[in-house]
Amino acid sequence: MKKSTLFGLLVLVIRRDLLLAMRRRADVLTTLIFFVMVVSLFPLGVGPEMDMLRKMAAGVLWVAALLSSMLSLGRLFSADYLDGTLEQMMLAPQSLSMLVLGKIAAHWMVSGLPLVLMAPVLGVQFDMPAQALGVLIIGLLLGTPVLSMIGAIGAALTLGLRGGGVLLSLLVLPLCIPVLIFGTGAVEAVSTGLSAVSHL
Repeated sequence: MKKSTLFGLLVLVIRRDLLLAMRRRADVLTTLIFFVMVVSLFPLGVGPEMDMLRKMAAGVLWVAALLSSMLSLGRLFSADYLDGTLEQMMLAPQSLSMLVLGKIAAHWMVSGLPLVLMAPVLGVQFDMPAQALGVLIIGLLLGTPVLSMIGAIGAALTLGLRGGGVLLSLLVLPLCIPVLIFGTGAVEAVSTGLSAVSHL
């Protein structure tokens, strides 16, 4: 299959899934609201000491982003599975990997990208310096697509299972730990005057 055809197929799947997501705006907002609530609860729980908040900011934001991305993973393939679209995709002559990649990209645009855009705003309440905020944004831009890709594996394995959401979390969370470690490590490195390149 030609590259232009593959790219057109990818764009078509992304556009379709984005249109479907816009019809279920409550699902999109749920992820973002959960992210904001989790991050906002930490300053209330640990106190107003800015030094402590500054040290824990990267970890809090990354953990919140990870947990928020988990909320929508169960819906990645479920709707297409229930209405038979997924079966038609598997029988289609087009590349199945490109179809899945398009769905993952659309999932990231709906659930991951809003978190990246909201993270700097929430980072301000932790008194994060501008340089650390910049590294946080870059880290999330690189890390959240990886979370969506890892989550897609778990979503595919638990598709159609009763109570699959719990199993999905148990499968995906351990695999996401390296992303969490490198993401928070990059911000902490910049905060201590070191380079974040090795973490990114």
